[in-house]
Amino acid sequence: MVENEPIGNSAWRAEVRGWIEADYPNLLESGYRLTSSDTIDYNCIAWALEDTSKWWWPDEMGQQYWPPPMKREESLEAFIQVFASFGYEVCETASVEVGFQKVALYADSNRTPTHAARQLDSGKWTSKLGSGEDIEHHELDGLVGEKYGQVAAILKKIIP
Repeated sequence: MVENEPIGNSAWRAEVRGWIEADYPNLLESGYRLTSSDTIDYNCIAWALEDTSKWWWPDEMGQQYWPPPMKREESLEAFIQVFASFGYEVCETASVEVGFQKVALYADSNRTPTHAARQLDSGKWTSKLGSGEDIEHHELDGLVGEKYGQVAAILKKIIP
């Protein structure tokens, strides 16, 4: 199910949706919509933390942003520490909780982080698909699969 999308023309949207649905076939069933054009300015980790100014990743070469003094390693624990530095803590459920913002961390079968999604007030989720588009999706399962693996952790923080 694809919803009304505020960007691009119909030919562009159809082409982009084809690419997205090939990579994330579960989105067809759970529902999603495009919310921005592609950009290399930021990635899913930055988007989950509401930063559209830089690409966040703990690459070994130090070419991408990673907040000091956090461990620069691709581990679930390192990613959880980064989100904890912004007030997030691990929680049990992805259900909407009034007064809290939630983030889901995805990981592959080795528990290596692959993606982050942020929950919106509506209970839907927003994701930045690599260097591609931002989307709004109804369910976390929409992105579960070969590319991003499974949801490995749900985090929440109090909304000030």
